[in-house]
Amino acid sequence: MDDFLRLSASTGRFTYGAPRAFSFGDDGRLLWFLRSTGPTDAFDSLWVLDTATGTETRLADPRELSPEPGTLPAAERRLRERIRLVAAGIGSYALSGDGRSAVFPLYGRLFRVGCEPDGRPEEVPAAGPVFDPRPNADGSRTAYVTGDALHTSPGGRVSPADGARWGVAEFAAAEELGRDRGHWWSPDGQSLLAARVDESALPRRYFADPAHPELPAEDFAYPEAGGPNAEVQLWVFGPDGARVRLDWDAAAYPYLSDADWESDGEILLTVQDRLQQCVLLLSADPATGQTRELSRTTHPHWVDPMVPGTPARLADGRMLTACDTPPATAGGAGAGGAARALAVDGKPLTGDGIQVRRVAGTHRGRLLVEAGRRDPAEQQVLLLDPATGELTPLADGPGVNSVQASSGTLLLTTADADGIRRTVRTADGREFEPADLSAPLPYRVVPLLERVTEHGIPTAVVFPRGHVPGRRLPVLVDGYGGPGFQDVSAEPRRWQHRQWWADRGFAVVTVDNRGTPYVSPAFTHAMYRGFSEVTLDDQVAALHALAERHPDLDLGRVGVRGWSYGGYLSAMAVLRRPDVFHAAAAGAAPTDFRHYDTAYTERYLGLPQEHPEVYERDSLIPDAPNLTRPLLLITGLADDNVHPSHTLRLSQALTDAGRPHQLLALPGVTHMTPNGTKEKLMAMELEFFRRELA
Repeated sequence: MDDFLRLSASTGRFTYGAPRAFSFGDDGRLLWFLRSTGPTDAFDSLWVLDTATGTETRLADPRELSPEPGTLPAAERRLRERIRLVAAGIGSYALSGDGRSAVFPLYGRLFRVGCEPDGRPEEVPAAGPVFDPRPNADGSRTAYVTGDALHTSPGGRVSPADGARWGVAEFAAAEELGRDRGHWWSPDGQSLLAARVDESALPRRYFADPAHPELPAEDFAYPEAGGPNAEVQLWVFGPDGARVRLDWDAAAYPYLSDADWESDGEILLTVQDRLQQCVLLLSADPATGQTRELSRTTHPHWVDPMVPGTPARLADGRMLTACDTPPATAGGAGAGGAARALAVDGKPLTGDGIQVRRVAGTHRGRLLVEAGRRDPAEQQVLLLDPATGELTPLADGPGVNSVQASSGTLLLTTADADGIRRTVRTADGREFEPADLSAPLPYRVVPLLERVTEHGIPTAVVFPRGHVPGRRLPVLVDGYGGPGFQDVSAEPRRWQHRQWWADRGFAVVTVDNRGTPYVSPAFTHAMYRGFSEVTLDDQVAALHALAERHPDLDLGRVGVRGWSYGGYLSAMAVLRRPDVFHAAAAGAAPTDFRHYDTAYTERYLGLPQEHPEVYERDSLIPDAPNLTRPLLLITGLADDNVHPSHTLRLSQALTDAGRPHQLLALPGVTHMTPNGTKEKLMAMELEFFRRELA
């Protein structure tokens, strides 16, 4: 590896030493977070910033508590995959209701620490390896999961031994629905709300490490498209031993995407039908388990899950939901018409020219909203008056702006070409910046951002530094292209590796085809009932449009690379459009969506029993005999998201068809390619593309 790749690997892709996982406590006085000691330190410690003084204090150092790193419980290891967490040390923590103490797991052990600067973490007795500990209101008791059972300390086992998993989020919820937890304390700290997950009907996925044949295979329950889902229930465990099941039509609404206590006498939960075309916000009585509907959001395609913070109930009792404004009233909201908006009691509150992305809370009686008002690559923070719809910019500068809030104190983050900056702004106007100890980004990258074709597709081009106009360059298409993720963004870290590729002699092109988020609802929903056609058509059209504007792009030498859905795009590109794409490196590609998970796949493609032609059209296996271009397939043999069987099935089909290709099967490597694996692969891909596009 060269110097850049070694630096990227040793700094966790420039994330080690950066503060993360912020939480306000003690009515905004305390700001808790995780951070390591520097740019090459992978082990995160737990810190707190006192906004009264600006003082930072390290409360827990994982190497002091466990000098030798231990083994993560399987449940935590898999959850880290679900939430894409690569940091070592303290991976997560949870605050007590008053925000003055925290608990955290460390290699299966349970620790508690208070906010006092001279305090020390204390180990809390547990019945076994601890997963997802959560303290109650005053921190006197901690709920946690071990062996798929819910316990408290002090106390003991809470859940019955009935063969189900208790207190956890099932695969579909953690990977696709945005819910990564399965138990919640009541505000008074006396009762527990817990998920019961029955996975007995699901098929098992197995992983064996061929580099270690002496070890047994691991397995877990996986909800495959068209097959059964986990059966999820919610139960209340009261202080007197009472157990109450919350009652809703789980057959019609099997997905639980959110739940929490609104008060000691009310629980709010969000449920969805299997195709995610109808989302209900329900109020539940914890004493009886009875539920009643508060709001209903529907869409003929799918209710887009990209507006966190909705549905919700406002302080005055009105219901806040996300909605799509019709094209006739959306004006310049984006190609394809319509705007992603907010509504109060069904009446649109926002509209023309604003694409709402998240409701981040409240601040001085107004809603904190993250939204796009200009180019989709940028994001602004706005204050929205829920009574009038008046918008006031709070962080409106270039780049991607985001916010967290508590009791008048704000944490504002700005990410642009100059880096990432975080500012704490207190209610009385004082400002602090949590120390960022990460490595400076090697490159200041300002990609050329352009909207192309009649669909207004966002694109970016990165040229080599010092590029001389008139010098023709081979093109490397590097992107994702799938639903739920935006590639073309002003966030600076994602452009570092693309600048490295450009400096190796490529014009690097990234395209957010239709189906990706944040342009408009119509743009996003263009993937309804089919991935392949809209993805590939838009990538080709955008590439040709860019070449007309930038004649230095040599369309006679075009490579394409990607991971996950980007790997699917890459393999599809050379299989179906060899006239445009001349070589591909496809990593972790879901080659046949009949073998991907229920919640993601069925949201867009429907049920395979009802739409077999859609799944057949989007499968790459039948295309194997058509391969005429160089194809490098890559898979991690420990990937529990896109199982390695996806890549191996395509490789088998290519072999059966007599089509030469290359295969890299990486023992022990997961979907996240951590610990320098990504950088080693980049070096091998560079050799591949230089050879094939010479």
